[in-house]
Amino acid sequence: MNENETPENESPAEPDAPAPANDAAPDADPGAAVAGADDRTAELEAQVAELRDQLLRAMAETENMRKRSERHVQDAHKFAVTGFARDILQVADNLERALDAVPEERRDEHELLGVLAEGVKAVQASFFQVMEANHIKRLDPMGEAFDPNMHEAMFEVPGTDLPNGTVAQVIQPGYQLHDRLLRPARVGVAKSAGGESGADDGKVDTTA
Repeated sequence: MNENETPENESPAEPDAPAPANDAAPDADPGAAVAGADDRTAELEAQVAELRDQLLRAMAETENMRKRSERHVQDAHKFAVTGFARDILQVADNLERALDAVPEERRDEHELLGVLAEGVKAVQASFFQVMEANHIKRLDPMGEAFDPNMHEAMFEVPGTDLPNGTVAQVIQPGYQLHDRLLRPARVGVAKSAGGESGADDGKVDTTA
């Protein structure tokens, strides 16, 4: 019989089955897995809260910057003529001096003086209208309470019926552009003998 032939009554050898594992892998702890997931969730939520806070802060700062920029642009438009406005105050002062040079009680003495005074008054009125149209306001605080932010006290005026701290005389009117002071009004401030109202000590700070 051929060596390579298998006897009919013998079946071919089957391959050996793998040996069973001696130790089975232990099951993972479900509690530890849940705890790890909760920690990761809490960490992600904290990061989301931090990023949300940073976003809100950035949005608020951006809005503040936008508002500041708008205010700067508005101020630039409102006060662009500040230098020019201060310069034309000299014209207003000269017109007032021209009228003061011709006392009202003497304007009827000569027809030409009356005509000249009326002409200057017309020019002055037109000039003031142009100033007001450009938001330049004249400050004539006669009889008002002295305000060191708006007025410059030049001297005290004793023996008046006005209470202490009241503007008793206007030496030179002031002007403001919108809400910004161009020039304070130069004034004399009342100092009454009785020391009624006005400053607490009966005196006015003329250095303001």
